Amino acid sequence: MTRTLGGVLPIVHTPFLTDDTIDAVSLQRQIDWALASGAAGLCMGMVSELLRLTHRERLELTAMIAEMSAGRGLVIAGVGAESTKQALEYACAARVSGCDAMMAIPPVSTALPGEQLLEYFATLAESVDLPLIVQDASGYVGRPIPLEVCIQLLDRFGPDKILFKPESNPVGPRLSALREASGGRARIFDGSGGLSLVDCYRRGIAGTMPGMEFLEGIVALWTALQHGDERAIYRLYLPICALVSLQLQAGLDGFLAIEKYVLAKRGLFETDVRRKPYAWEMDEETRRELERLLEQLDAALREHDPRRK
Repeated sequence: MTRTLGGVLPIVHTPFLTDDTIDAVSLQRQIDWALASGAAGLCMGMVSELLRLTHRERLELTAMIAEMSAGRGLVIAGVGAESTKQALEYACAARVSGCDAMMAIPPVSTALPGEQLLEYFATLAESVDLPLIVQDASGYVGRPIPLEVCIQLLDRFGPDKILFKPESNPVGPRLSALREASGGRARIFDGSGGLSLVDCYRRGIAGTMPGMEFLEGIVALWTALQHGDERAIYRLYLPICALVSLQLQAGLDGFLAIEKYVLAKRGLFETDVRRKPYAWEMDEETRRELERLLEQLDAALREHDPRRK
């Protein structure tokens, strides 16, 4: 591993045109904005709509993000799939594209026993020369990864090769359990979108992987946490927490609908099109509450950085 994985690493959202094809112009605009806003790099994950992309689109998206970032930050490819063979193909593509690491969820279509989960992640780790972030996305898809599987992977491959993104509830206590069981060796990333970032930071994390929609607030909050500025921490955190809570009401579809609405509103995306089918549309009352909370976050950012006034 040539670069340390850490800091604020937002998940890239996949922009679509009205004909349901990937919008490369908006993708480049998003990447440029994220890196200019203080992101340490970029990730592909669940809110990239990976499970709704075709096989070809996933390979293309990996290559596009790596190329468009142009070495300005870390690039972590999402490679989780329903079979080990699929995941290996995505992982090899990440390596060829020049990504710095890969992140994988387990297969979600079946409840795998621990030994099968261990084999799935171990095969990825052994086959591709990239760090592997083991993602437990069971807060909204799939099932929790047993703690003993995580420790076996860490013992076998070491903390430079195996890292973790636990999202199974309760996030904070599970994070601490992993930290304690590993003797402090595990490098862990927050994946709560900001909802649990303050709590997770105090428990010891290497970084956070939020969405893009509140990125400026997350970067400012991360900086405040690093500086121990308690007043700024909670002034920034409270509107972020309320915003993410609003998204959570509809699970993954709630995140996607609000994320794309915000990015289109900011002029980063040409449209707020999501890949169908989906189960939830934002209604007018939710939109109005979203706008009120965005105003609260903008006010906190102006207070945090007077240059924004």
